[in-house]
Amino acid sequence: MCGIGGTVSLSLQSLPFINRHLKAINQIQQHRGPDGCGVWVHPQQQVGFAHRRLSIIDLDSGSQPMRDHFNNWVTYNGEIYNYLELRSELGSDNFATHSDTEVILHAYRKWGKDCVKHFRGMFAFALWDEANQELFCARDRFGIKPFYYTQVRDVLYFASEVKALLPFVSEISTNPNGFQDYLTFQFCLAGKTLFKDIYELLPGHTLTVRNGRLQVERYWEVYYELDFDHTAKYFEEKIQSLLQESVELHLRSDVPLGAYLSGGLDSSIVASLASQVSNSSFEGFTGKFAIGADYDESYYAREVAKFGNFNLHEIDITAQDFLDNIRKVIYHLDYPVAGPGSFPQYMVSQLASQHRKVVLGGQGGDEIFGGYARYLIAYFEQCIKGAIDGTMNSGNFIVTYESIIPNLQTLKSYKPLLQEFWREGLFEDLDRRYYRLINRASTLQDEIRWDAINSDHYDSFETFLDIFRVKNVQQESYLDSMTHFDFKTLLPALLHVEDRVSMAHGLESRVPFLDHPLIELAATIPSNIKFKDGTMKHVLRNAMQKYLPKAVSERKDKMGFPVPLNSWIQNEAKEFIYDVFSSQSALNRELVNSQVILDKLKQEPKFGRKIWGLLCLELWQQEFHDRAGYYREVLNLVEE
Repeated sequence: MCGIGGTVSLSLQSLPFINRHLKAINQIQQHRGPDGCGVWVHPQQQVGFAHRRLSIIDLDSGSQPMRDHFNNWVTYNGEIYNYLELRSELGSDNFATHSDTEVILHAYRKWGKDCVKHFRGMFAFALWDEANQELFCARDRFGIKPFYYTQVRDVLYFASEVKALLPFVSEISTNPNGFQDYLTFQFCLAGKTLFKDIYELLPGHTLTVRNGRLQVERYWEVYYELDFDHTAKYFEEKIQSLLQESVELHLRSDVPLGAYLSGGLDSSIVASLASQVSNSSFEGFTGKFAIGADYDESYYAREVAKFGNFNLHEIDITAQDFLDNIRKVIYHLDYPVAGPGSFPQYMVSQLASQHRKVVLGGQGGDEIFGGYARYLIAYFEQCIKGAIDGTMNSGNFIVTYESIIPNLQTLKSYKPLLQEFWREGLFEDLDRRYYRLINRASTLQDEIRWDAINSDHYDSFETFLDIFRVKNVQQESYLDSMTHFDFKTLLPALLHVEDRVSMAHGLESRVPFLDHPLIELAATIPSNIKFKDGTMKHVLRNAMQKYLPKAVSERKDKMGFPVPLNSWIQNEAKEFIYDVFSSQSALNRELVNSQVILDKLKQEPKFGRKIWGLLCLELWQQEFHDRAGYYREVLNLVEE
């Protein structure tokens, strides 16, 4: 696990100050690699790499970017879990080290750019091909490891974190289209970030620089080609087998491991499986807000730890923790993304880092197997429509209203969302209904200066449609269309959080659900098996119930780590919130009207996320926009 960065001249001209630029990248990303750092610069100075290292596999490997006998160099962040199998396939006698980094170099020599199709793991890397004078970069299939880039005239800069690119851009400013995406979804679409002219390499894509051109290509896609030839039992057995295999691969490490444990199905499955094949040093980590049952799921985490016979560390997260750490969270995130869960996850990661260098997590299960309550809400509406229209039996995806009724108790806490969802647009086209269901901008009014955002007539709905209506998903499966959109957009946003809050503490987070054989299997499971009778994650729950205590396998009230932010706004954090939005800089923002936000603070519902999103935006502006001078000065603070 590392932080990487680099620069290349598209015209292959010598780059002045290249050493200083690479050292600046390393300095800004120092939290990602506390075990060492280094840089490599080509003799002609047209390309160079920066590297920071956190030692997990092959503890004796150096902290520099690595090269082979052909003068190809690589800087790499992540883990290739099948590196031992690839070493054997590539000829282990040819290897000088035991590291997975060297596997990348050997795989590239044998398979060229197709090497990425052979890797099982999480990765982002940049490789300089000396013979072809070409830079080849790649990101893993799901976006577990980050890769950002910007082009300044004819020079490309890249890094693991956006903040490491800020010294090189002409100005730190907001991308208005990314800003509109964030207001709508609380994440950006199609490779945009909230920073103007800085982009992320999308999951499952490569980036090549050759002959003065930058080319981005997809190398992996998931296809929802439904398999109606097999039974539910077949799929349950396959899920069980593939998950066990994935967890075992993710346990490969030269240091002891642990696991995040939320009390939900996914993290419980991962922790339970891992504890069975790990030694007695395996440990779990959880957090809670000790202000009432609505914010405390630690009972379920303790049940899993008792079931798996491993030690569980707990942290009580307080309003003071929020006040002390929320600015740090925004700094490490680079820009606001996803919901309030990033804050408690930051605190639990801090706890875990005091005991472990590596933890496993359950990220991905909801998007793969249909675990969000909004899927049930959307299906419920379609059941009503189907009953009225007499189309209940058309399509393979239909869940009847008779069968869905017993599962509606899951929506007990979602009445406000149901009211907002059905306020308008009832029974419209499926894509418009799902867009409305996930659209968070519908609650925003004059808090936002809309005229300033829509200057180029960008429409986030059109970008949404480009992702929702795709050929790799059979359109008669509404569940697959919804989960596929979340898999392509929300999941990378959650992985963004997962990476930053763990690496903020020098901790590596691994996610066994995101193993491509398992993903490709899940995409073939018909919805009437995956989501039977509207039961969220039905097939996963059935497949793995023997590995879980009944308190977890049979529960229907998973909360998703809610944060008592709206309680704190009226009490412990009231002064802090008012100070943030009433500062002179906040009151003069181009895109947000902070005075209106102040006037409406008391109107936020218990589990609302509007104030969270607006608070994160303002803290982000204060950290990066208002400190633009600092990031420009970084280049002068490092030695050549």
